[in-house]
Amino acid sequence: MERVGIWLDKKQAKILKLSNGKEEFLTLKSEVEFFHPSGGGRAPFKWGGTQDVVRESSYMEREKQQLKSYFKNLVDIIGDAEAIAVFGPAITREMFGKQLIDKYPALASKIKVIAKKDSMTDNQIKALIKDFYKG
Repeated sequence: MERVGIWLDKKQAKILKLSNGKEEFLTLKSEVEFFHPSGGGRAPFKWGGTQDVVRESSYMEREKQQLKSYFKNLVDIIGDAEAIAVFGPAITREMFGKQLIDKYPALASKIKVIAKKDSMTDNQIKALIKDFYKG
């Protein structure tokens, strides 16, 4: 029985696979670009007009597509899991859970928990996941 624990945010996912007394710890980088508006050039009479809105929406759409790709890569890694626990500090964990429900319902049925956990070291992540599956 393979049990998987994931701690994820927009930057990366830390994955611990537990199977028959063996453990495998992996890190998956997300490749999601971070959008930081930078004032840019402005006309002296007007700024913050429609160009800023269009630019922001294109960044948001790009981020959405990058997150879908990130989640697909994550599913490829955990695809044969019999139990899944998902942790993370922000809404990315919830977005991943929703993506599983929408696109991978068989895998979504194996989710045991989706819980908020702030930033953690690798050893803390391993301990959290091991403790979760002991109980």
